[in-house]
Amino acid sequence: MITKLSRGLAKAEIFCASFLAILITLLILLNVVTRAMNASIYWVDEAAIYAMVWMTFLAASAGIPERSAVSVTVIKDMLNDRARHVMNIAIDLVVLLFVAAILYFLWRWLLPLDLLRAGFNIETFQGETFNFVYAEPTTTLGIKKVWVWIIMVAFAFGAGLHAIANLSTTLRGGRP
Repeated sequence: MITKLSRGLAKAEIFCASFLAILITLLILLNVVTRAMNASIYWVDEAAIYAMVWMTFLAASAGIPERSAVSVTVIKDMLNDRARHVMNIAIDLVVLLFVAAILYFLWRWLLPLDLLRAGFNIETFQGETFNFVYAEPTTTLGIKKVWVWIIMVAFAFGAGLHAIANLSTTLRGGRP
């Protein structure tokens, strides 16, 4: 069940990342054309950068169930089947630990309970915590940066789901 959910999420992440790759290309092309005509659109660079950040996080999460990260397998290739299985479990646990660390740091950064205690009033939240994460605007787009950063939360939950699915598969003796 969790593996099926992970695979479905990975497909959605790849679809969104692909869309963003096309968007980045179009934004850069728009930027080239408008600069050549001496009529630059000032927000295009920032939009392309944020689209690339989102694409990267989505693709990175989608790569976890495929175990398609770059790796050096010299030691793993020298191991017998039992030792390789143990190493695969250790690798899955390290990925899960990494995701847990990201979730912890996001919790510390975004302070969702403090925001809830402030009644979702951003000014009250800022006054009590001196945390301006929900109010800081982007340079040219004019949107709150938290909407750009929210991809990190999506990445953490997606990567966590994928890591749990991988660990579950490995523990059942499935092929990593």
